[in-house]
Amino acid sequence: MKKIYFILFALVTLCVNVFAQAPAPLYDIVVKGGHVIDPKNNIDGIMDIAVKQGKIVKVEKGIDGTQAKQVVDATDLIVSPGLIDLHSHVFAGTQPDHYLSDGLSALMPDPNTFRVGLTTVVDCGGAGWKNFAVFKKNVIDVSQTRVLSFLNIVGEGMRGGNYEQDIADMNPKFAAAAAKQYKDYIVGFKLAHFNGADWTPTDRAVEAGNLAGLPVIVDFGGAKPNLSIEELYFKHLRPGDIYTHAYAALGGGREEIVDATTNQLKPFVLAAQKRGIIFDVGYGGTSFNYSQAIPALKAGLYPNTISTDLHTGSMNTSMKDQLSVMSKFMNLGMALKEVIRASTWSAAQAINRPLLGNFSVGSEADIAILNIRKGNFGFYDKTGYKLKGNEKFECEVTIKGGKVVYDLNGLATPIFVR
Repeated sequence: MKKIYFILFALVTLCVNVFAQAPAPLYDIVVKGGHVIDPKNNIDGIMDIAVKQGKIVKVEKGIDGTQAKQVVDATDLIVSPGLIDLHSHVFAGTQPDHYLSDGLSALMPDPNTFRVGLTTVVDCGGAGWKNFAVFKKNVIDVSQTRVLSFLNIVGEGMRGGNYEQDIADMNPKFAAAAAKQYKDYIVGFKLAHFNGADWTPTDRAVEAGNLAGLPVIVDFGGAKPNLSIEELYFKHLRPGDIYTHAYAALGGGREEIVDATTNQLKPFVLAAQKRGIIFDVGYGGTSFNYSQAIPALKAGLYPNTISTDLHTGSMNTSMKDQLSVMSKFMNLGMALKEVIRASTWSAAQAINRPLLGNFSVGSEADIAILNIRKGNFGFYDKTGYKLKGNEKFECEVTIKGGKVVYDLNGLATPIFVR
């Protein structure tokens, strides 16, 4: 009997040791069999991606999915770095007279991001130095989406009306000080909606940029007669500064990049892009026109960055969301890899975040798995002008920081990691 007890004890001990010594999975997630597009690293083909502790650890063919806690089947799908919306308005609040600065026209990020492959949004000027702390507390700190900010050169932020005409509230030193204090979140400075025939607001935004070592993004125009965009590109902005709403026709509200009389792109515009001025879509509710985009792209002016200008006035118009804008440019003839680049690595470079928008080992494990749907689709602008197309993007899975945060059709196995 003692012998039997001894044998049983030995077997139990052996089993305990076997289970105790079972190796932990090598990876948290392996994305299998997708068409990986990583413009930074010039990857454009069928690959697997392994993720561990929120970082990219391996990109190659034949990664063993049995070594992962979770496997995502990306067969026949596009695997992109997590998308970045360079121009969004997410400083949502309850103040009825605050427009996009703690106001009713901005939108909380999480309901509008993961479902379209976005893992990072940059609020574009909603907050100024006076209320950035409120923005951080109420939006940035409570969002799953990574939220960054172009700080408005106006201390009050994007409150609209006379607030954005107040040159006295455009303080470059205070703005730069706030950017340094909140360097993990503030990626540059914004100038918008100034209507005067005065270069002072532009120059103060650039001064803040010089003081903090950060870029400037400008929503330029409003003066009548219009201030010269050629002068803006070559005498006021620096290489690396961003011109948003690039393809807008605003009914004389600002000088356009395409000459309406000749339907030709103005020759200095390509020279400005070559100089290093970044041309951003910033689609918005009224800031994209085919009458500008078609001749501009035909002449070679493709956007450096694709963004939405998301707010309540744009999300249900012809803009809709990041994937809709990307689909529109793909339908205009922009190559798939370049559409992905403009929504990932180029945006990451513009905001000096090299660990975003790519699949380099050690980069953030932000991944958008996209389906290119086939069908009959209509892509229209604010005027009602419509182009037909047969392809558009749809998001299947979004991974942010190494965790599946959106899965449209249950492609992850297991669907939930316990």
